[in-house]
Amino acid sequence: MNEAILREELALFGRRLWERGLIGGNEGNLSARLGPDRVLATPAGQSKGHLAPDQMVVLDLEGQAISGGKPSSEIKLHLRAYAQRPDCQAVVHAHPPVATAYTLAGLSIPDDVLPEAGYVLGPVATVPFAMPGTDEVPDRLEPLLGGHKTFLISHHGAATLGSSLEDAYNRMETLERVARVLMLARLAGKVEPMPSDAYEALLPLFHGRLE
Repeated sequence: MNEAILREELALFGRRLWERGLIGGNEGNLSARLGPDRVLATPAGQSKGHLAPDQMVVLDLEGQAISGGKPSSEIKLHLRAYAQRPDCQAVVHAHPPVATAYTLAGLSIPDDVLPEAGYVLGPVATVPFAMPGTDEVPDRLEPLLGGHKTFLISHHGAATLGSSLEDAYNRMETLERVARVLMLARLAGKVEPMPSDAYEALLPLFHGRLE
């Protein structure tokens, strides 16, 4: 995609994450493939809700900045996803409150409760806790990358892969909405899955490929 358009999209979807409370302060980071050996990413230490397109960072697949400043230390997560998933064109890392709370409670987010939980999210993987900003994060993510596109990172946040920035962003927003619906269902009584025949019929659509 044209670099100018990608810069605009990074600013747009960073702002949406902030506006919807999926990140706060200087949290979160977004990136997209810029070419075969280049990535465009949001910068470290700045609110992703208030970025201008010209503030984005160009880096190589080893994480070395080429122009635009310094990327987040969490860029390692993004780069591992690009290395392992040629179909991945964008990565969003955020701290959605309800979805993240599920990891504190030791709960998972099932894919058989809502059609969009299965189709948009696919099976949601929970990544064991890793110290933020270290190689532990991508190392613990890597074994799960092949069959998933939505990840809860225990006691930390979430990451979503996409065929585009919009796709990765929408997946993050859907993750938090599904988590909220599950929380309300638990408060109301219990969570009932979809009818098994409906789930089985939808199952071929659910797996980790990016649309």
